[in-house]
Amino acid sequence: CLQTEKILHLKSHRGRKVRVVREHYLRERVPCYSSLCQADCENDGKVLPGDLTHYVVPDVGVVVDFLEILEFRELQGVVFTQTACQAVQHCKGRRQYNRLRNLIKDPRHDCVLFANEFQEYSYCPREKGESQEKWQTRCVYSAAVWYHNHLAGMKDVVMITEDQDAVAEYSSLNAGVYVISDFLQNFWPELQPAHELYSSISQALQEKESESSQKEYTEHLPAEILEAGIKSGRYIKGTLNINKHHDEASIMTEGLSNKNNDPSWAVLVCGNKNRNRAVHGDTVVVELLPKSEWRGKVTALSEGEEKSGEDNESKPMPTGRVVGILQRNWRDYVVTFPPRDGTQSQSRNSQRILAVPWDRRIPKIRISTQQADALQDHRVVVRIDSWESTSLYPNGHSVRVLGRAGEMETEVQTILIENCIHVPPFSDAQLREMPVNSPEKPWRMDPVQVAERRDLRETHLVFSIDPRGCEDVDDTLSVRSIAGGKLLELGVHIADVTHFVAEGSLTDLEARIRSTTYYLADRRYDMLPAVLSADLCSLLGGVDRYAMSVMWELDAQTLAVNKVWYGRTVIRSSYQLHYELAQALLNGEPAEVPELARLEPEEKDAKLAELNQALETLTHVARHLRAQRDRGGALELEGVEVRAQLDEQRNITALVPRQPLEVHETVAECMIYANHWVARKIQETFPHQALLRRHPPPRQEFFNQLVESAKAMGFTIDTRTNKALADSLDRAVDPQDPLVNKMLRMMATTAMSQALYFSTGLESQDQFYHYGLALDRYTHFTSPIRRYADIVVHRLLTAAIAVERGADSGRAIASNKELEELAQHINSKNRAAQRAQKLSTVLFQCLYFKERDPQTDPQCVADAIVYSIRNNGLLVYIPEYGVKGPVYLKNREGQVVAAGEDGSCEWQSGSLRHYSDRISTTSSCGTSTFRLCDHITVRISVRSTSSHADSLNLEIISNKPHRSAEPQQPHSQGRSQLVQEVVRQAEEAQQQAQEKAARRPKLSREEREFSQSKTPNLYSLLEEVRELALMDLDTAARVCVTSASY
Repeated sequence: CLQTEKILHLKSHRGRKVRVVREHYLRERVPCYSSLCQADCENDGKVLPGDLTHYVVPDVGVVVDFLEILEFRELQGVVFTQTACQAVQHCKGRRQYNRLRNLIKDPRHDCVLFANEFQEYSYCPREKGESQEKWQTRCVYSAAVWYHNHLAGMKDVVMITEDQDAVAEYSSLNAGVYVISDFLQNFWPELQPAHELYSSISQALQEKESESSQKEYTEHLPAEILEAGIKSGRYIKGTLNINKHHDEASIMTEGLSNKNNDPSWAVLVCGNKNRNRAVHGDTVVVELLPKSEWRGKVTALSEGEEKSGEDNESKPMPTGRVVGILQRNWRDYVVTFPPRDGTQSQSRNSQRILAVPWDRRIPKIRISTQQADALQDHRVVVRIDSWESTSLYPNGHSVRVLGRAGEMETEVQTILIENCIHVPPFSDAQLREMPVNSPEKPWRMDPVQVAERRDLRETHLVFSIDPRGCEDVDDTLSVRSIAGGKLLELGVHIADVTHFVAEGSLTDLEARIRSTTYYLADRRYDMLPAVLSADLCSLLGGVDRYAMSVMWELDAQTLAVNKVWYGRTVIRSSYQLHYELAQALLNGEPAEVPELARLEPEEKDAKLAELNQALETLTHVARHLRAQRDRGGALELEGVEVRAQLDEQRNITALVPRQPLEVHETVAECMIYANHWVARKIQETFPHQALLRRHPPPRQEFFNQLVESAKAMGFTIDTRTNKALADSLDRAVDPQDPLVNKMLRMMATTAMSQALYFSTGLESQDQFYHYGLALDRYTHFTSPIRRYADIVVHRLLTAAIAVERGADSGRAIASNKELEELAQHINSKNRAAQRAQKLSTVLFQCLYFKERDPQTDPQCVADAIVYSIRNNGLLVYIPEYGVKGPVYLKNREGQVVAAGEDGSCEWQSGSLRHYSDRISTTSSCGTSTFRLCDHITVRISVRSTSSHADSLNLEIISNKPHRSAEPQQPHSQGRSQLVQEVVRQAEEAQQQAQEKAARRPKLSREEREFSQSKTPNLYSLLEEVRELALMDLDTAARVCVTSASY
């Protein structure tokens, strides 16, 4: 090891030049990470394959400016130098540097990091008078030469650079080491997306705004001053959250106290100037304005214009301005190129367009492009490059074109990108890891595995209960009497996904990145390949499967737990029941069990009696478990269950609401019980390294609307604990109107905080509590086919079992820090999945109404229920279609809604008065009052814009409930028809696309593979309607909120 000195010339925060001398150590042996290495380098981890024609060493400028192109998987054999990585960190910041590090670590990409500045023979000390750029290029070239020589000339090395001087200087110095500037054109002429991206980035670099020196925004303060100000309390650090309806933002921070239940624990930032170039999601530093300039949040409904003024604002709260940005959290944005209006600037080779982001919270982005005319009214993915203080708008470059705005596939892909959901088809390398199961080569169990597992196939009656038509069955149940009837054995058996998905494999990495299966209205994107999710991991009836089991030995009388067994098992499910069939058996109703159809009457009766006994025992146990949680304060919030009607291709054609069945809660309680006991096991074995799920108590101020509304109705809601809340909700019942309790439970649901995954080493044990389930510890174990968190928990449970037996637990358990990072990633992906699902639902709702004439079509008129009062209108819920939205009682011209004697409404001059539980309008027709829980009639239409997503517009046409002239239909009719109509539209669109195949480009491979269901799938619709508390007004059914959690 040789020691040398590295001299750095730095600038202090006061602008003085500082000369820093650091010790620098050089080594002869530094890993090369090539499979061709003959020098026995310690190449731990991934290595570059030896079957490539050449290796690629990108220059510093290429890595700094064109990293996005180097992320294409087609570009293989890329060697990133330490010099280039350090330049990215210095020039582009921590976020871009982490992006490069993740690229290098990703086993799906053939690229490695070479520590050239520590290699004795590739290190280049900087010469006196040499510019930093020249020195960096010389370092990269020296590394390329070393690579070629180290591999004994067996592999050509191509150094790619944008510096033409470097090409002239180095291109002919060494045979086998090539220095070129047109790499894509020479080696990847047909990789069109990379060429388009290169052109876009190049134009953005050439068109950096330089013609204006006038400051549009104040400069950000240096990092040193920001950090000192945060420590002293002068400045406040937080995440910028922009309101999509108003020109205001808030800074969410833990630094402010929340005394006296003040709802404004955030700092308000009003207007673009005060945001000072910060974008939604950035980590910023704010300075509070004088109290005389503090403002309140806008409380009025808004259609896009800002509504300010004392009448439309809450009480003043801390208000500030952004003085610095600690972390840019820019992502890919979808924008629309607007029609040309002649005002856009234009140069010889490109035009500068102000593209409008799909997300209203994002400012317009200036794009330089040569395709401005061709891309009008198209959705385009762009990235922001910079936002200088001299520019009103950020500068960016286009990445790829999605398609014309308004087309179904374009809008779906927009939803995915806006939520940072990337779901490419499973690669060939990933699919090669999968077991084969085909008629020619059927999959069979490994005898060694069977010998190591507990075999339940001949001893236990195992069965599943799922929605009708379910294919990915990941949980089964068993219950039996033992010890002469003194004991019961309850078993929950979950698909053993971790047997097929090895930790660290490509399939595991992809599942980890996705974290969940994404359910949209017309398709789903699976977390795992179909051979696992729908076949070998699915616990289908009559086939042998691997399982992870939890089995309790219970006292038959008290149902107290004597002992618990955890382990890997082999099962064969005897019955694959659906909910309605299981409930019919429990009710003693005649029902046909498919598995018993071909048996002789005597044998059939005996097996049916055995199955009935198991179902009854299971129900008895589940009631006991639910009662235990109820005593602890478990919450029951409002929900609705539906039955899906399927066609021959197992596509959903309609939804029919029905009474929730007791068997739903029976299955849910068993899954919750298993999750709870697995959480106990892994937390006790790994106190600081277990992945659990907690549900924090909601902030008390979130209950304000619930408490005030209940008070206006004559009820008292106690929100101090979950038990107090549950009891007071049970008491808040109006015998004359069952809708009142539904509304209150709906408000309570809205107030709930979100359940989160976390590592036990991060929180104290009193923070493990799950508020909604009333359990001290909880995790997710029962759905590993569609949740990556469950896969992690399965591995932890396997390790815990090994520790208990004194055996080797295999791979090292993830550290607390690693597990917490994973938990944050999964939480983020879960939130993205929920947002995408919601946006997909809105998209289909808009598609349903878009082709209808709201003035003449009776389907566009519906009954709505008032669930919130605002300063200038109402928030209503339409149970027929599952739609929530605003209804304005005052328009932009100052007119108010006036109701006539027959209830019909029209706009007239008048005034409006707002109260906590009602709102009144006064005009020449008199006074009209709208109260919470009132039924009104609304007209539904679609508000379309070229740049943003379509939205539904609700207009009040009567202050009385809607009563159709036709015979009253079930409340499900509108939603069923919506689903059927959207299905019909999708099929027609598909047929038209086929007819135009010769004239239009075909769908991409990604679109073909992942449009897995032509019609709305069961999971998305169940998830969608779970929140819809009021769909069936004729029933007062309540479903446990925990059905969404297990």
